[in-house]
Amino acid sequence: MSEVNRSAPPPVGGWTRFVTARPRLALLAALVITALAVFAGSGVADRMGSGGWQAPDAESTYATEVLAREFPASQPNLLLLVDSGSATVDDPAVAAEAARLTQRLKDEPGISGVGSYWETASPALRSEDGREAVIAARIGGDEKTAGETLDRMAPAFAGERGPVTVSLGGPVAVQHEMQTIIQEDLLRAELIALPVTLVLLVMVFGSAVAAMLPLGVGIVAILGTNAVLRGLTEITDVSVFAMNLTTALGLGLAIDYALFIVRRFREELAGGADPRAAVGTTLRTAGRTVLFSALTVAVSLSAMLVFPQYFLRSFAYAGIAVVLLAAAAALILLPAALVLLGHRINALDLRRLFRRRKESPEGAGEEASPGRGWARLAALVMRRAPVFAVVTTVGLLLLGLPFLGVKFGTADDRQLPAGAESRVVQEHIRDGFPGSPGGGLEVLAEGQGSPAEYARLKDRIEQLPGVLRVDGPVTGDAVAYYSVLPEGEAVGEESQRLVQDLRAVPSASSLDTSVTGAAAVLVDSKDAIADRLPWAVGIIVVVTLLLVFLLTGSVLIPLQAVVLNALSLTAMFGAVVWVFQDGNLSGLLAFTSTGDIETTLPVLMFCVAFGLSMDYGVFLISRIKEEYDRTGDHEHSVTFGLRHTGGLITAAAVILAVVMVAIGTSRVTNTKMLGLGIALAVLMDAMVVRSLLVPAVMKLMGRSTWWAPAPLRAFHRRFGLSEGDAVPADVVAPEAPGGPGGPGEAEPAADAASGADATLAEPARR
Repeated sequence: MSEVNRSAPPPVGGWTRFVTARPRLALLAALVITALAVFAGSGVADRMGSGGWQAPDAESTYATEVLAREFPASQPNLLLLVDSGSATVDDPAVAAEAARLTQRLKDEPGISGVGSYWETASPALRSEDGREAVIAARIGGDEKTAGETLDRMAPAFAGERGPVTVSLGGPVAVQHEMQTIIQEDLLRAELIALPVTLVLLVMVFGSAVAAMLPLGVGIVAILGTNAVLRGLTEITDVSVFAMNLTTALGLGLAIDYALFIVRRFREELAGGADPRAAVGTTLRTAGRTVLFSALTVAVSLSAMLVFPQYFLRSFAYAGIAVVLLAAAAALILLPAALVLLGHRINALDLRRLFRRRKESPEGAGEEASPGRGWARLAALVMRRAPVFAVVTTVGLLLLGLPFLGVKFGTADDRQLPAGAESRVVQEHIRDGFPGSPGGGLEVLAEGQGSPAEYARLKDRIEQLPGVLRVDGPVTGDAVAYYSVLPEGEAVGEESQRLVQDLRAVPSASSLDTSVTGAAAVLVDSKDAIADRLPWAVGIIVVVTLLLVFLLTGSVLIPLQAVVLNALSLTAMFGAVVWVFQDGNLSGLLAFTSTGDIETTLPVLMFCVAFGLSMDYGVFLISRIKEEYDRTGDHEHSVTFGLRHTGGLITAAAVILAVVMVAIGTSRVTNTKMLGLGIALAVLMDAMVVRSLLVPAVMKLMGRSTWWAPAPLRAFHRRFGLSEGDAVPADVVAPEAPGGPGGPGEAEPAADAASGADATLAEPARR
């Protein structure tokens, strides 16, 4: 650049002028909007589904829909387990009561395809000890309608009925009970997370007044997202699991953003600025980084929109909404509140009790030099950069090794706690009934087939390896189906191979076949994810590279950010397999291992954890870039960046981890896995990658860290982002840096609670 505008930027402008000029109006408008959001979002969980793992355009989904329409009895989703106690299910009194129950079930609105052991005498519907048998039926409609039907009819069927005891199971009962438990667990998680978070915020800020502001921002973001999700349920399916992400990110990111904004505001006040000017400076600096960071997180979450399963898409809806609302609340409501509070932001500062004890020259010197521990850590890491880089990288890779043995499966009743009624029913059927109930495959044959053609197709199916038995065909109007019982586990590798073999079986020219069943759904789900995963990863990587380049002007830093972010996730993926697939710590964490991982969970965890890692990475890189622009001293800038962000990043990560661990106390295994896994990823990123690996790698790369070819440098000068109001080092000769606290560095206001300066200079157009 040939010249730089050295004049101070205007204290306010644009939206900042509105917030600072009319803070009460801004807060009143926000209060009204929040109240409307509470009303609009009420009952959102009741309208959500608990499925969404199937690809809607898959062959198995199509076959399931046709079978449910043409042969309801072939696709039962409600099972009544009839326990005869000390008698047998063939006892006349038991049989008579079962017949009455079957008829009553047939008369229920919304119920179709009712069948029972006492009508069909099928051995598959009778337990091996002869004391239990099943009445199977299908509840029609979508998940919401089926749940309402189940709620209406359950009291009339479940419990003691004459000589028998009836329990309700099947997919509808499992999903409905899972939805209820998730809502209860989410409320408990909020009751755990909110007070613990408040205590941690008081420890970070010292001031009880300042500590309340991030919680307020988080609550506004959560309530607003609930309203958004409630609107989306009117036009598309949304998974109830997304509610957990709403709470976690709403609190976690709102606290992250508010930490940096409030800390910068307090620093400006300590430097002598009046509240309005302090808010203006804060929004021009910390506010820009918050906005930039929110965009990077939203991009990572938006990658889940490329997948067809509404389970994954739901997390994108919830994640994007809560991230943008958290950023909006932090950039609109929070500044308005800060203008009104002014110096009262420091009210009820508990740290004053301890500061009085340090009013000595030695204590004052310590207070005036915050972040010395982080500076010493950065210096140590850079002195032994090769050792730290190699040891840290190898350690992270070793932690991720268990993921090489991952096995993908489908979620079933074992997601529920051991005492859940629907799970107990499924376990009784799975363990006590012959064959593999619920694990069979159905082959749908459509077309005007002759009896001979149907017979030939059955013969071909029976000759396939891994087939235990073939029942059927059951024929209808130009459609028929076969029930195929596979050997081995319902969704094991043998059953998955059988799905491929069945789809390769040649049928008569007049018949079109398709395959469904638990194993077929799993095969199609894995194929759908494999097809779309490159697109999702590509979106995340390309946009991350572009955004970080616009922030830094470097070609190598964006590549470093992507690689190190990916490394920060290895421990999470390794722990997921070691704990949840292999069953280690299952007793301590109170879950049942199924020997596999639900197919969509690693994708979800990758997108969420990668976005959160970028959130912390942006704060660190932006501060390093700001200091490098000011001084041109690479090593000093790395030390400076870690010194002034290490404490806050760690505090933010710990608070977010607390929220995720609260989510991880859920009794539903997938939610437990999501919460605990992401908590581990966040802590590893903040405490290992940002604190050790980033400084080591940047030391090894040296000044080449900031390299870019001439055309890209020109592009960045024209369109890129710079940090705050800093004057680039290529325009102003760098001051002689004396290290942290030396003549080349202006110390920020002291903050003994975290020992870190929250002034993360934000992207501003050059």
